[in-house]
Amino acid sequence: MSLSFDFAQPEAAGADRVTLFVDVILPLPLPKLYTYRVPYEMNDDVVIGGRVIVQFGAKKTLSCIVAAVHETPPAQYQAKYILEFIDDAPVVTQAQLKLFRWMADYYMCTLGEVINAALPSALKLSSESRIQLHPAYVPEANPYPLSEQEERIVDVLSSEDGKALTFTEVGDLLGNTNFHKVIKSLIQKDVIFLFEHLADKYSPKVVKKVRLAHHFVEEAAIEELFTRLASKPKQLDVLMRYLQRVPVYQNVHANHQGIEKAYLTSAPHLSPSAVNTLIKNGVLEQFDVIVSRFPMDDSPEAKMPFTLSEAQQSAHDEVLKQFGEKDIVLLHGVTGAGKTEIYIELIRKALDGGGQVLYLLPEIALTAQIVTRLMRVFGTRLGVYHSKFSDNERVEVWNGVLSGRFQVVVGVRSAVFLPFDNVSLIIVDEEHESSYKQYDPAPRYNAREVALMMANFQGAKTLLGSATPAVETYYQTRAGRWGLVTLSKRFGEAGLPEIELVDTRKQRDAKKMLNHFTPELLSEIERKLGLKEQVILFQNRRGYSPFISCLDCGWIPKCKNCAVSLSYHKHAHELRCHYCGFHDRMPVECPACGSRNLKTVGFGTEKIEDDLKIMLPQANVQRMDLDTTRAKNSYQQIISDFEQQTTNVLVGTQMVTKGLDFANVSLVGIINADSIIHYPDFRAHERAFQMFVQVSGRAGRKGKKGKVIIQTADPAQVIFDKVIRNDYLEFYEYEITQRREYGFPPFMRVIRLTVKHVDQLVAEQAAILLTQELVYRLGREAVLGPEAPYIFRIRNFYLQEITIKLDREHTVLKHAKGQISEAINVVKDQKEFKQARLVADVDPM
Repeated sequence: MSLSFDFAQPEAAGADRVTLFVDVILPLPLPKLYTYRVPYEMNDDVVIGGRVIVQFGAKKTLSCIVAAVHETPPAQYQAKYILEFIDDAPVVTQAQLKLFRWMADYYMCTLGEVINAALPSALKLSSESRIQLHPAYVPEANPYPLSEQEERIVDVLSSEDGKALTFTEVGDLLGNTNFHKVIKSLIQKDVIFLFEHLADKYSPKVVKKVRLAHHFVEEAAIEELFTRLASKPKQLDVLMRYLQRVPVYQNVHANHQGIEKAYLTSAPHLSPSAVNTLIKNGVLEQFDVIVSRFPMDDSPEAKMPFTLSEAQQSAHDEVLKQFGEKDIVLLHGVTGAGKTEIYIELIRKALDGGGQVLYLLPEIALTAQIVTRLMRVFGTRLGVYHSKFSDNERVEVWNGVLSGRFQVVVGVRSAVFLPFDNVSLIIVDEEHESSYKQYDPAPRYNAREVALMMANFQGAKTLLGSATPAVETYYQTRAGRWGLVTLSKRFGEAGLPEIELVDTRKQRDAKKMLNHFTPELLSEIERKLGLKEQVILFQNRRGYSPFISCLDCGWIPKCKNCAVSLSYHKHAHELRCHYCGFHDRMPVECPACGSRNLKTVGFGTEKIEDDLKIMLPQANVQRMDLDTTRAKNSYQQIISDFEQQTTNVLVGTQMVTKGLDFANVSLVGIINADSIIHYPDFRAHERAFQMFVQVSGRAGRKGKKGKVIIQTADPAQVIFDKVIRNDYLEFYEYEITQRREYGFPPFMRVIRLTVKHVDQLVAEQAAILLTQELVYRLGREAVLGPEAPYIFRIRNFYLQEITIKLDREHTVLKHAKGQISEAINVVKDQKEFKQARLVADVDPM
């Protein structure tokens, strides 16, 4: 869409017309909404929650969301006019706007940042400067000589009438970064002019169809056509295939609908050129049809493909009973207890009541497996929403929720932004997962908490499910605020797996370790493979090796942007930073001393996969981590291969720990448990317990007796005893005592402030000033720090962190946030700290 704007708005005649103003949410980190004036002739077009096009600043043209309509002009500036209304119906509902305002307030960010994160990219209009030949430009009459680069641009612009180039295209054409000077020179010489092109990035899916021309629909005309084509067998084959699919005599309407053009060329003996010839000769008509990327299925809804067990039915009934008294219920069920079946039955009941359902999952990998099960029950009423979808697919799901087509949506954390306005049930599966937390950029929200607030605003019920609930969640049930339903046995005949600890220190001292495998784990893998059973191996680090080192001088390659070593990735034969993405070639010799004695140190999922393929050539090994799941359908493919037993060993990072259900897995190996436990964070033990129990739960889920082998250099760790006995309650009591004693959540609220600057000294000075301002406002006991984090430099920014602990009272939190904002503004107002970035993270994970 290309728009030409006339910024001068004539005053309409008639004093009785109402002058309207709109407050809009610009997709920028601005503290306040911005006010624009509505042209009189557009008064009837105003839609709260609709998109409008505005000019912001001298050159920016933006699309934004209308948040409010009123008749009060801004006091501090002259309101500009709205340029264009894009929508005649809201794309953001009133319920969403209420939720977005809460998010901006609670997570200490701007409404613009929330909108920017919420809207799919294809719903945002993008503005880009373009150049075009000046209408008055005549080469022979222009008095200014052109340089070689200028002539090159003019030649391209002259090649087509109305040809335009973006700045990016000009840069590519000239092959340099100084193209702005060339553009400026051409503008001064009146050769070109500059304009803004506003592009709507959403494009519907278009299918090419064909139908028989209407004058051939009669029987006599068809017989004549057959006679004409008797000497042209290829065209006759195409016509026959069309008539086999479309009974034109019995159903003229079917002919009007036509069929996809691709169908006529799908058989090997059919010729695309024959189809095109029939179109050219007027026998077939070609036309375009806009279709959904999620085709509707007219088949009746599938029946329940299962029956709840006695324990599941009892838990289901208890959840409904608890919902009668409380809005939030925790379903605490051991791994493999069959929580998903209970979810499905609850979703059916919610849909029967006419409400919408949001089903949240922590990982895209989980959606791949669960969606298949849900589709069998809910058919095309089910929508799926996650970041691996294209922009256009995400817009179609967004519009599908708005229109009511998708009554159930399964998605990851970003699904909380969808335009629900009649939610009756929200399910947050694996509610303890840190994947629900958004770290960067703002809003730094937790999807579990946002889901709870959405349910509160819309009067919905929320079911939290987990085998290892977050300590804060279980505390709420103990306090009686939330309901609790427990499933203590696995579904069917499956029992909990046997867990064995293996001491890697002893095995290493005895020189029995094979690469990074103990003899116990390796022999058990071989035994399971011999029984045609499957194995999952968990290592919480991707890549081949955490770093390489020179054995002669000790040199270790570091990231040039971050204070971390570069990880070695063997498949790409390069060194990579897992924080900023910087990569470099693998050196042949040490750049410090020239030695070729370089060695990889440590191991990641890639090395485990590599070693297994060498040690167990009979094993078909596949890896699931960030490197192997970048493509859109890679999750589904890896999971499908494992489900169909094409692969029998799955090596992965934490992706393999989260709710996956494989019938034939009888062994799970945790390669290096110690790296998870020993981490400088008050949640380290909680995360370790959750991860060990969750990954252990992948074994023995369908009747087979499962086994888990945990490799550790410290088997005496207290946490292992609780994991072996699967004793969540004992773990909870131990953890809650520690939290109460040291003042951590759920007894206190935590806000972490991070100061970032490219100069380490400036970062430290800004953090000291911020701390002083915070102590003045909140008291010394509430403010901890400043201190440099474990990784003190990321993406060329040096970091300093300040932790604030607050009482859980709402009034205390609201007052404290105001004080924190004031302190941040004091620092930002200092000239020397203008370039410092100050980031607030509420409820960090």
